[in-house]
Amino acid sequence: MNPKLLIPLTALFLLFVMGAYFIINPSYEKSLKAKYYYEIGEYKEAYSLAKDAFSLDLYNRMAATIMTQSQTSLKYVSYIDDAKKYMKIIDEIALHESISDADKAKIKMICEIMLSAYVKLAPSVITDNELIKLSAEYHKKFEKLLEKINRS
Repeated sequence: MNPKLLIPLTALFLLFVMGAYFIINPSYEKSLKAKYYYEIGEYKEAYSLAKDAFSLDLYNRMAATIMTQSQTSLKYVSYIDDAKKYMKIIDEIALHESISDADKAKIKMICEIMLSAYVKLAPSVITDNELIKLSAEYHKKFEKLLEKINRS
C-alpha cells in the first residue's frame, strides 16, 4: 500500500473509533443530551443529566462544564423569578392611594435583597445573554426603586 495514503487512512480510522466511543459511552451520551437541553434552555434537565454523566465518568469535562453552566443559568432563572414575584408585590402596594411607612420599609427591604442577590450572580461566556440582560434590567429597576424610596 502507498505510504502517503496510509497516514490519512490511519488518522481517519482513529477519528472514527474515537467518535464511536464518544457516542456509545453512556457518560458521553448523557453529556450530549445535557448539552442539548442546555441549549434549549431546560437548565434543570441539563444539570441533572450532566451530573449523572459526571458521576459515571469523573474525567468527562463536557459533563463538568455543562453541570457548572447549568448551575449558573439556574441562579439567573431563580433571580428573574424572584424579581418577577417581588415586582408583582411592589405593584400591588403601589396601587394603594397612599403608601405607608411600613410599605416603604417593605419595598426598601425587597430592593436591598434583590440588589445583593444580583451581586452574587457570576456570568460566564456561555451563559445565555437573554438571562443576563433580563436580570440586569430587573437590577436597574430595583436600584431606581430604592433610590426613590430613599429620597421620599
